[in-house]
Amino acid sequence: MKILSITAGAANMYCGTCFTDNALAAALKAQGHDVILLPLYTPTLTDEANVSHPRIFFGGISVYLEQRFPLFRKTPRFLDRLWDAPAMIKTFSGRGISVSPRLLGDLTVSMLQGEHGSLGKELAKLLEWLRAEPAPDVVSLPYTLLIALARPLREALGRPVCCTLQGEDLFLENLVEPYRSRALGLIRTQVGEVDAFLAVSEYYARHMSSYLGIPESRMRVVPLGINLEGHHPRPRPAGRPFRIGYFARIAPEKGLHLLAEAYRLLRRRESVPPSTLEVAGYLAPEYRGYLAEVEQRMREWGLAGEFHYHGTLDRDRKIAFLQSLDVLSVPCTCDEPKGISVLEAMANGVPVVQPRRGSFIEMVAKAGGGLLVEPDDASSLADGIQTLWQDTALAERLGRAGHDGVRRHYGISRMAADTLEVYRGLLERVPA
Repeated sequence: MKILSITAGAANMYCGTCFTDNALAAALKAQGHDVILLPLYTPTLTDEANVSHPRIFFGGISVYLEQRFPLFRKTPRFLDRLWDAPAMIKTFSGRGISVSPRLLGDLTVSMLQGEHGSLGKELAKLLEWLRAEPAPDVVSLPYTLLIALARPLREALGRPVCCTLQGEDLFLENLVEPYRSRALGLIRTQVGEVDAFLAVSEYYARHMSSYLGIPESRMRVVPLGINLEGHHPRPRPAGRPFRIGYFARIAPEKGLHLLAEAYRLLRRRESVPPSTLEVAGYLAPEYRGYLAEVEQRMREWGLAGEFHYHGTLDRDRKIAFLQSLDVLSVPCTCDEPKGISVLEAMANGVPVVQPRRGSFIEMVAKAGGGLLVEPDDASSLADGIQTLWQDTALAERLGRAGHDGVRRHYGISRMAADTLEVYRGLLERVPA
């Protein structure tokens, strides 16, 4: 099968969507399918072998210039090629471009307006290139923020268009008005242009059906998958402190402050042994102050020496970090649709303690590798973590269950098979 999979770079940020898109494309390629993983905005950044196409469309520099200065919407192509070059985009994005939705409302709306927005020239470039390439069997969009591409792509290529649902509601809800309402309205009016929506969890399928008005007949569930290579349990050295881990973006909605508060409560309990709070994940410039606040609180509580931030980790360091933990918790304060790091922790035999919300409910139920606690409740979170310290047999049992359960339900090969099943179902209804 020939698949055109569009993805979206996030400048110099490790992005869960980029990880998933790249891993899925690599898995499909390994099965013999012809996949073009075509990046938009910037080159994609992953911690695995990058299989994306070298050409970038809707280049970040062009998009910025055309959005801000109408003159650049009419510049000749030979000039555009200067700032559309991947090396130029990579250099520019390396200076720290914000991907905060609070700053991208006008650009989001322009993308959703398609050929009628300020970025119509970029869409024309993409369609011109695709018409000169062999036509794919199916087209995949990474999220509904690019839904305006669906109709032009289907009309130009004559093939079905799918759209993955993997967390865009969190972005949309953080847009400032009037951009939030306009963006939602534009997406909802274009739902009919997509042949099938692929939600990464049962929870997210239900939520997005209601949120965007997606008919049940067009909704499919393709559970998230991770590349399991290198993930395996490692024995914990005896006699060292109990290591409580957090691995996710450093941002308020991921709940690091809540985990820090739970850690404070734990350390006040007489039965808790020497412990450390180990933290890793991408830190955007706009959230440096947030991390500083968490660190300041740890100092005020007399726990600064037990808090360690390890920064952004590549794949090998990430796996080693996870394997060093006794428990992982990412206590999101929103209904998380994905939870990649939770799957990765369980894949390494590390039990998790997660809030009873979003995709965590079905993830823990399916894989069986952790405990669920009350959302937004530091005391309940502390209780869950303490349970795993006190009951080592339970912790070991959950670790083994999570390791096996992720391999049964959440491997990237399983995600690839489920995705192909959706594609084949669509192609049976479309003439060759």
